Amino acid sequence: MTTALVIENDPTDDARRLGEWLTEAGLALSVVRPYAGDQLPADLEGFAALVVLGGEQSAYPPRPEWFDGVEALLRKATRHGVPTLAVCLGAQLMATAHGGTVERSAAGPEIGPALVGRRDAAETDTLFRYVPLMPDVLQWHLDEITELPAGAVLLAASTRYPHQAFRVGERAWALQFHIECDTAMIADWARSAPEGYDPEEIVAACDAVMVDVEEVWQPFAARFAALALGELSDVRRPLPLLGQ
Repeated sequence: MTTALVIENDPTDDARRLGEWLTEAGLALSVVRPYAGDQLPADLEGFAALVVLGGEQSAYPPRPEWFDGVEALLRKATRHGVPTLAVCLGAQLMATAHGGTVERSAAGPEIGPALVGRRDAAETDTLFRYVPLMPDVLQWHLDEITELPAGAVLLAASTRYPHQAFRVGERAWALQFHIECDTAMIADWARSAPEGYDPEEIVAACDAVMVDVEEVWQPFAARFAALALGELSDVRRPLPLLGQ
C-alpha cells in the first residue's frame, strides 16, 4: 500500500480522526514516535506523504532534540514535492524549518472551537479551494506563528492569530488549528487547561462542533490522500462561478 510517514511528537496528540480519514481514503500510516525513542528516518524514500502532528512543546528553544530532524524532513518534503500536512506544533515547525518565526503569543491562549477565514489564495489551492469561507476548527495553542516563511502562501486567517493556514512550495500545507481531535482527546487536554478556562465548558463546546469539523476536514484529508496516491492533480485555477 501507499504509505504516509506520520510523526507523533506527543503521546497526547495522535492522528486520531485524521488518521482514520487518511486510511479510509487509501493511505497506510507508518507512525514514528520520537518521544518514545523511535528514530526518525534520514529521508522520505518509500513514503508518499508526510504528516507532522502537534504537541505541548514549543518550536523555539528549549525544545526536544528530535525537532531538528523533523525540520530537516519538512524541508526535504517541500524540496521534493512530497505531499505534507503539518498540524498545530507541526505547522509551527513547518514555519521555523523554512525561516519563519514562532513565539509565545502576546494575544494569549487560543482554546476551543473557532472559525477561521479562508483567504483569496485558497481559490487556486489544490486542497483549500473546496473549504468553506468560514470553516469550523478546533484550537489549542499558546504559541503563535508571528512571521511566515518567505514565499509562503497564506490560506486562512483570523483576527487574533493571522496565520491560521499556509502552504510552502506546491505541496506542503500547515494548519495552526487542529482537525485530528475527537472529544476524548479534548477531554484529556482539558484536565490541564490554562487558567480561566472551564474544562467542562471547553469539552461541551468542542463536542458540539465535531460534526461540523468532520464535514469540512474529512473531505480535505481525503483530497490530501488522493494527492499522495496520485489520484488528484495539482490545481492552478479557481473554481468556476455558479452558472458558468
